[in-house]
Amino acid sequence: MNEIFILVEHRQGKIRDISYETISLGENLAKQQNTSATAVLLGHDVKNFAEYLATRAPKVLVVEDENLKNFNSVLYQKTLSALISKYQPSLLIMGHSAFGMDLAPSLSIEMDLPLVTDCIGLSFEGGRLKAIRSIYGGKVNASIGLRESKGYIATIRPGIFAPKTPEEKKGSIVMESSPLQGAVDVKKFIEYIEAPITGEDITQAEILVSVGQGIGGPEHIPLFEELAKNLGGTISCSRPVVDRNWLPKERQVGISGKTVKPKIYLAIGISGAFQHVTAMQGSDTIIAINKDPRAPIFSVADYGIVDDFQNVIPILKEKIKGNRIGSK
Repeated sequence: MNEIFILVEHRQGKIRDISYETISLGENLAKQQNTSATAVLLGHDVKNFAEYLATRAPKVLVVEDENLKNFNSVLYQKTLSALISKYQPSLLIMGHSAFGMDLAPSLSIEMDLPLVTDCIGLSFEGGRLKAIRSIYGGKVNASIGLRESKGYIATIRPGIFAPKTPEEKKGSIVMESSPLQGAVDVKKFIEYIEAPITGEDITQAEILVSVGQGIGGPEHIPLFEELAKNLGGTISCSRPVVDRNWLPKERQVGISGKTVKPKIYLAIGISGAFQHVTAMQGSDTIIAINKDPRAPIFSVADYGIVDDFQNVIPILKEKIKGNRIGSK
């Protein structure tokens, strides 16, 4: 089997987190298939990016071109189609982001390669790609087998796969000449505008106090908001809390909500359905409080307390009173 390509996403002078996640996935798949993983970096003046990526990937393939300074799906497609034609990778992985959703479909059509999007799992069986996708708002996980092909393209849901830590031993860096010639007028990059964030962004919080329907009712929400404030964090929740209008949608953690990776994730009254766990299992430390000892959340928790939260929270508040242990 030929090598696996992983497209690196970068913006405003920074490599996006999804790139590290897809590199980790790509390398694991490559090991399973006894092949190699290659991070594909397109851009301008990206030497520093390439050097750092070499600590994350065994090989970095770089195309330098001033026209690739900012993401443009037309230019990326022209460049990637040339690389795919030359190297014939068995799989091209990219993030299921605005970047990937803009690029992957048209590239798939041009190269006549099967495409599967928004994946939460990938594997090869008998040389054919299989994917797991979450459907019906996260209620069902579908296992999908793609037709036999010389290669595949897949986009990966952010926050699902844990990134690999950098290594001292560096991978190789290979420079490829750019296939771009002349200007492209059909699509031009004008400027980047950061989308405004309404309220607090739970994806950026270092500490999350997350509540589920097990807290009983909305009358307890102020208690947890106060706890989150004392801890230097913010409040989040599971889907049933949003469905009951106890907290707004922007606070939801889950496949149909937001994926989070705080330093501390305190789950209170959350049973731990797959749809929720998938979106928070990347947290550094997970603490679960639930009176049901069989709650699935305990299977991913680093620390667990089997008790009613009304017995635990007052003690916890007393312990942290006047001692802020984190920051937003």
